[in-house]
Order: sequence, then C-alpha cells, then structure tokens
Amino acid sequence: MTAATDGQLFKGRTVLIMIAVGVLAFAALAVLSVYAPSLRSGNDGGGHSLSKSAVGFGGAVKLFGALGDPVIVSRGDTPGIDRAGLLIVTPSPAHDARAIRSVAFDGRRLVVMPKWLVAPHPARPGWVLKADVLPVEALEKKGVLEAYARTAAVQRRDGIARANLRFADGRTMATGPVDQLQTLQADGLVALVSNDQGEAILARTRDRKVYILSDPDLLNTMGLKSLETARAADAMLDLVRPEGPLIFDVSLHGFKRSRNLLALALEPPFLGGTLCAVAAALLAGIAAAIRFGPARRAAPPYAMGKGALVENTAGLIRMARREHRMAEGYARLCRDLAARAVGAPRQLEPAQLDAFLDRLSAQRGALLFTDLMTTAREARGLPDLIAVTRKLYDWRLEMTRASH
Repeated sequence: MTAATDGQLFKGRTVLIMIAVGVLAFAALAVLSVYAPSLRSGNDGGGHSLSKSAVGFGGAVKLFGALGDPVIVSRGDTPGIDRAGLLIVTPSPAHDARAIRSVAFDGRRLVVMPKWLVAPHPARPGWVLKADVLPVEALEKKGVLEAYARTAAVQRRDGIARANLRFADGRTMATGPVDQLQTLQADGLVALVSNDQGEAILARTRDRKVYILSDPDLLNTMGLKSLETARAADAMLDLVRPEGPLIFDVSLHGFKRSRNLLALALEPPFLGGTLCAVAAALLAGIAAAIRFGPARRAAPPYAMGKGALVENTAGLIRMARREHRMAEGYARLCRDLAARAVGAPRQLEPAQLDAFLDRLSAQRGALLFTDLMTTAREARGLPDLIAVTRKLYDWRLEMTRASH
C-alpha cells in the first residue's frame, strides 16, 4: 500500500459509486416487482387471450378488434365497466367452480369450456403440442358445469367435420372443420345454439347473466383460422352480448394486476409526494455525509481538577438522596466561622461554645444557634435542607456583622 491509501479499504469515490449503484438497483427492483404482472407478455401457450398458441384466444382479440368491436384484455383492474359489455372467461382444466365464480363482474359473462390437454412445444416458445382431449367425466363433475349447472352431460363427435349450428331464432350456419365437436346437455341451462342432434353448443342460465360455450375451438385461434368458424363466432357473440366492449379476462390465469400501496405511490396523484419524499431523503443523506462548521472537540471521558471532584461528590450524594444529612455539618461549619469572627475563646468545649453563641445571639437579636442546630439535625429532605441552610447563612452574617 502507498501512503495515500494506507489504512483505507476503498477510496471515497469508489464508496459513493457503490452506494449510488446499490440505490438505483434497489429502486429498479422495487418498480419491476410492482409492475411485473403487467410486463409479462402472457404468450405462454395457455388458453387465454394473451396466448398466441392454437388453444389461446389471442386471435379472437385481434379479429374482433379488426371488426371494429371495442376489445379489452382485463387483468382484474377495469373500473367503470363492471356492468357494460360481455366478460369472456376461459378457464383451464385446473380451475374449479370456486375459481371461475371468483372473477368479479356484475354484467353478462361468457364462460368457454376447456377441451384440450396440451404440452409446451420444445423448440418454439409460445407454441403447444396437442396431447389429448380432456376426459368427459372431468368436465361433467367439476369446473364450468359444476359452477352453473346441477347435472350435466358432455358429448363429443368423432373425427374432424363441419358443424351445422342451429340458432334459437331459426337461423342456421355452418362452421369450418372442428376436431371432436364438444356439446353439452345440462339441467338449468337454456340452449341458444345447438347442433343437428339438438345438443347445446351455446347455452345460458335462466337469469340470463351467464352464457356457456361448449367447444373452445369455435373461438380460439385454432378455430378462427377458418373463415366459416370466425363468422359463426361473431354471430354467437352478437347473440349474447349487450352494448359495450368484449372483455377477455386473464386474471384467472395469474395475470391479475393487484393494487397495493407501492403501486399507488408510483402512480399519479401520489407520484409527486413520492418524489418529494425521495428528494428529502437524498438531501438528508447529503447533510449527514457533509459536515457544516468546525469539528466539535470531544470532551475527555473523565473530568479533571477540584471542580470535577466536587461535582462528582455532589452527584453521588444527589443520587443517594442524602442531601439533608449535610445540614448538621453545615451548621457546625457556620458555628466555627462565627466563633472565629467574634473572637470566642478557643478553649471552650462545643457545648460551652454553643451557650456562648446563644448569649451573643440574644444580645444581637438573632436566632439562637442551638435552635438552628436542632432544626438541622431534624431535616428529612431537600426542602428542609434548603430552609435551614438559609437560616444558618443569615445567622452567620448577623453574628459577623457582614453584609449579604
């Protein structure tokens, strides 16, 4: 080490740079942790509207947006549209009835039943490989049908074929090729669109608030690649949705944007207060790091001299609360000072000296010393000590003819 750096592990500039980098890294981590759900692309191959895979509904978002319909991808934070529009919920096979009903919305909702079991593509992120169809028993006993129907039965057609849709108002429409068309029959549900066999494809509850689409291939990206299927999907949505936007929910798939105190602090109108607090903390840190004025000399750990000895002794007496015990000693000191001042004979005993001072006090009209000594001996606290010492002081001045 050189003489300039002897005893220093880091230079001051290096320490400042390390502190600045640490503060910026912590601030960036805090901001990213707040907005992490919003920054996720969502293209994970799942069955939701952020996914561009075959079983996802990203194609539906683009299609209906291109047709001029207002489309919203909801992360659970869509104030002002609690009743307007149609909420489209696309649960996965892992979602049970309680999770499906937990999506808050007061208006109409369309729940799309799941159908496929898929696996991520090993070479293409966001793509999936079709593994198999869900067992019918799993759909009948849990999930969408458990949430909105007492008893239900799910049917599937073998092979790939076009489906002939029959609307409740008498219209008919053909779809593109659909692999294993999935239909349902359930108590408590009213069919709005059926196939040739009368099995429901689009049904609603009796309160007209919940609509169920039995086959996701009539709305997902894999199905919308066919123009006929896209037209059928548009017709079915026109049949069920009220005035307002199409709201595709993704909060059910873990993309919910939750409101918390840190997010509020980073958004208007609270952002100004947060910036002021950060600036105040920065200024306080600068003020703590930079000294203003001359350095204050440190006091020695132990005081020196007679004054320190007196102060320490007085402090010990004060801590022990024995101040009143000093009254008798002060009375004897006043007696000795007065006797020396008036020229009392030195051979007198203490009792004789007290009697001598009493006679002299009576001649001068002052208090008797023996009475003051008795009062000093009977002192029981600091107030008694102050009172008797004041009297003894005045008595000594009177005996010595001194002035205050």
